[in-house]
Amino acid sequence: MTSEGYAVDLHVKILNEQVVQRAKARGLDALVYAPHFIRLPNIRARAERFSDEELQIYPARELFTGTWQRRRHLLAVGLDEQVPDFLTLDGTMAELQRQDAAVLVPHPGFLSVSLGIEEIRTHANNIDAVEAYNPKYLPHHERRARHIASETGLPTFGSSYAHLTRTVGEVWTEFEEPLADEAALVEALQSGAPRRVVHRDGPSHALRRALEFAHLGYENSWEKFDRVMLQGTAPTHPDHVAYDGQFDDVKVY
Repeated sequence: MTSEGYAVDLHVKILNEQVVQRAKARGLDALVYAPHFIRLPNIRARAERFSDEELQIYPARELFTGTWQRRRHLLAVGLDEQVPDFLTLDGTMAELQRQDAAVLVPHPGFLSVSLGIEEIRTHANNIDAVEAYNPKYLPHHERRARHIASETGLPTFGSSYAHLTRTVGEVWTEFEEPLADEAALVEALQSGAPRRVVHRDGPSHALRRALEFAHLGYENSWEKFDRVMLQGTAPTHPDHVAYDGQFDDVKVY
């Protein structure tokens, strides 16, 4: 725990020994691990493998809703059961509500991959926070995110959204009270527990931001999607055998 609270990087894409070492060196208490296109049991197993008394790793899913061209991202913390990507937004929200997961909006209004203010208003009763800052934000993205939070009355959070190891610990959400486990984190998010968004500054932070932003090119390419998702056997495709047809009525592929 930091001297002022409980510090959680609420969204990282990578997890290995180097990530853990960096998080500890930066004084973080916890990470939320939500990689793309990986099923929940695998995420949970890896999170457990790298958790210890110094640093808790909580499993989560950043869900891609809608079609690739009009996808809207949701970050779900506290899932008990698997949820695939590429369901309708309404279908995904209904499933997250059924599981009583904490629902966060990463990078609101960002490029073509995020919920806009009207969608957030529509689902505000089931959304627990919107992301006020991550290193990929340009100044106008940050202003827009904070405007959306203000207009909708939703709490904020921040994360490193790290796809690159050295970005871990550049941004975090600092809660006033310690959080003992995953259930406590979910409760803090759902209840709007007091917190503040903290990020580093200076030339090093600017460099990390630039490198992360540059990484977006491949991350959002059709080639990547075509390679990993258009096959029904991909791990988080709704046609995968793991979902047993459960989401056939709300899938978009």
